[in-house]
Amino acid sequence: MSKTQLVRGEPYPLGATLKEDGVNFAIYSEYAEAVEIELYNANDNYTKETVELKERDGYVWHRFVPGIRKGQLYGIRAEGKYDPSRGLRFNRNKLLIDPYAKALSGKINWDKSIFSYDQESPHKDLAINNDDSGPFVPKGIVLDTQYDWKDVKKPKHSWARTVIYETHVKGISILREEIPEKIRGSYSALASESMIQYFKDLGVTSLELMPIHHHVDDMFLVNAGLSNYWGYNTIAYFAPDIRYSSGPPGTQVNEFKNMVRKLHENEIEVILDVVYNHTAEGNHLGPTLSFRGIDNITYYKLQSENKRLYEDFTGTGNSLDSRQPAVLQLIMDSLRYWATDMQVDGFRFDLASTLARELYNVNMLSPFLATIHQDPIISNLKLIAEPWDVGPGGYQVGNFPPKWAEWNGKYRDQMRRFWRGDEGMLGHFATRLSGSPDLYQDKGRLPKASINFITAHDGFTLLDLVSYKSKHNEDNPSGFEGGSDENYSMNFGVEGNTDDEKINGHRFRMMKNFILTLMVSQGVPMILGGDEIARTQNGNNNSFCHDNRINWFNWNLNREKQELLKFTRHMIMLRKSNPVLRRRNFFMESLPDVDLKEIIWMDSSGNKMTPEKWNLSENKSLMVWISGHYTSEIAYSGEFLTGGDLLLLFNSGSNPVNFILPDDGTKWELYADTNLPTIDGLPIPIEGRNYLLNRGASAVIRERT
Repeated sequence: MSKTQLVRGEPYPLGATLKEDGVNFAIYSEYAEAVEIELYNANDNYTKETVELKERDGYVWHRFVPGIRKGQLYGIRAEGKYDPSRGLRFNRNKLLIDPYAKALSGKINWDKSIFSYDQESPHKDLAINNDDSGPFVPKGIVLDTQYDWKDVKKPKHSWARTVIYETHVKGISILREEIPEKIRGSYSALASESMIQYFKDLGVTSLELMPIHHHVDDMFLVNAGLSNYWGYNTIAYFAPDIRYSSGPPGTQVNEFKNMVRKLHENEIEVILDVVYNHTAEGNHLGPTLSFRGIDNITYYKLQSENKRLYEDFTGTGNSLDSRQPAVLQLIMDSLRYWATDMQVDGFRFDLASTLARELYNVNMLSPFLATIHQDPIISNLKLIAEPWDVGPGGYQVGNFPPKWAEWNGKYRDQMRRFWRGDEGMLGHFATRLSGSPDLYQDKGRLPKASINFITAHDGFTLLDLVSYKSKHNEDNPSGFEGGSDENYSMNFGVEGNTDDEKINGHRFRMMKNFILTLMVSQGVPMILGGDEIARTQNGNNNSFCHDNRINWFNWNLNREKQELLKFTRHMIMLRKSNPVLRRRNFFMESLPDVDLKEIIWMDSSGNKMTPEKWNLSENKSLMVWISGHYTSEIAYSGEFLTGGDLLLLFNSGSNPVNFILPDDGTKWELYADTNLPTIDGLPIPIEGRNYLLNRGASAVIRERT
């Protein structure tokens, strides 16, 4: 036992809290029989001393330990019964990561000792393994969390003005030559002058970062020379991942804060993709790293008929039990920490349906959602649900409560099918273009509830969407190819890369169609990072394990990729300069007491669409007139309308279509046509009322002022 004098501490806050003359440790465990803090020397491997947390208050074991300073490394030992059949998996020989650790000293080093059971025993997890895992588990780092934000405030972009850019901290910058080599792939690189200028020129307002909570690289991936690149395998919900730090252990927190501050100085928001639905400890045969060894029964959803096994709604082997007060507190404490101490602007919740499950079914009145709704800090941030999981009834697109936005999977699928040329998609296309009122309007929600996207990290990139009919995940480990088999994709006659200029022309035109459609749709657009420069994953639609050029951005841009980037900037600028493209409310066909319509749906002849035309399966062209003159404070949040009327022309058919423009005296100019090789010279005046749109193309025509 340690000779250090033990002083009574406090049960809150949980974790390691630095005080003037020492550290307060507080660890939650309802079923443990004893909890100790193990202090380590700076080299991370040798125990300095052990402190027993003798005080217990509301299942929180705590103690103040004088003399400890910032930078101290520590881990947890929890004693109790090892009886997996009853859900008990305590093993004092396993060093455990503090669930509230603000930073970790490194990555997991895989060894048989980090499993609580004897892997060679025929009884598997029923046979205990008493090997010490201390040398192989990263340690928590005691931190001084004070930071000078220099009065930099959060940008707080309204949803209407938001353009989201989903990206990976490392992948976007690791090959960017303008960034100093020693910081490429890091938090610092993301906030470098080169990257910030790129984001500003592109026009995006918000970065949605793939998981940066400290994660575990699965053993089977490490053994195969791969990694969990995406990071959806969290083990520490308060710790920014050390993998993206350019400095020594312990500096990752301030480096992350420096990144946020620099982005905020440039009016760019930071949204974190967070994974509170499961942890990196896997199923009953997984390692014991943290939660499992601290309080398995509390943290995880166990099968009621066999507590040895876990409920798995995530496809990862376990599901966190957000019904439990201690788990809900962990999630909320983590969210508040990132929102306040780290100053992030919002969260995208991975597999959010799992968090809304109670005993079994998804419940939109669940404790998790109710707690979020009433929290004065979190409820006022950007909240985005991935509204599905892999369990029964998990697909919940359109069902999340007010204040939530959702990844709109129906938008993705139906927009892809329309542009692929599938029959009978015109009505679906129009519904998604107008903000998906079928999903949200009757539930009192607004267009901002719909996060519109064509591609995301999970699936094809935009270039691959138009280059492959089938996924090509052969580089993944056997049994982990994954990825959807139905991508609604197209290849224009050749699978994958080709030198055929005609095919490449079709592909780049189709990518422009998707970008144009995304930017003129009501709701909130999200771009997959790299789509604007035609990034490819070589047909891999589940590239989770590749920390290599399959996922890294290639910044060597040929002429076509440069033109695609220019086109994307051009379309984002259209959206930002036209409030009619980012309305607060849904369109009304007829306005009360006003002889004017906000929107008119027309066929190529300029006649209004009828039910018969909508239902004509072979109909694949549409003209949309949007009024730029009706000023409704309710519809447009008080913004003055700019840009005048807009005409949106779409043709997913196999033949060119001649559109007859409205004959109301309006003078028109061409803002964009995806058939044109460049945006140079645009806008150009349109003379007459005819506009010929090529097959598989779209255009934006605006009122000439």
